[in-house]
Amino acid sequence: MKLTIYYNGQFWVGVIEVVKNGKLKASQHLFGKEPKDSEVFDFVNRQLLKTLSQSEQEGVRVKAQDQKKINPKRLQRQVSKELKRAGASLKAQDAMKQELEAKKQRKKQITKEQREKIKEQKYLIRKQKAKKKHRGK
Repeated sequence: MKLTIYYNGQFWVGVIEVVKNGKLKASQHLFGKEPKDSEVFDFVNRQLLKTLSQSEQEGVRVKAQDQKKINPKRLQRQVSKELKRAGASLKAQDAMKQELEAKKQRKKQITKEQREKIKEQKYLIRKQKAKKKHRGK
């Protein structure tokens, strides 16, 4: 699990990346103004799991990395490289994009069903009115 906090030009954003069963799942949390350490700890302790559980995406396939002992110098280079890089990884962006597309599809389907339901109700009301008109004569 990895939490990256960066400034996107307007707000401070936290991106949570989780690799599980060879698939990367990513979620985004909007902090707003620059978060203090206490706010970040509070988010990690209280809201992180809730944010991850709301994500219903299947994830992006990634290569599994072996957990070998890393040379300390190499580890330090990797850490400095991560600190220089701002924002979420490309795989995380793909995962978030997938989740957004899935949400769009679900919302589109729900609105279509509601529209059809309203259309059917209006049709039934029209039919009842027509029957009432003919009955009276």
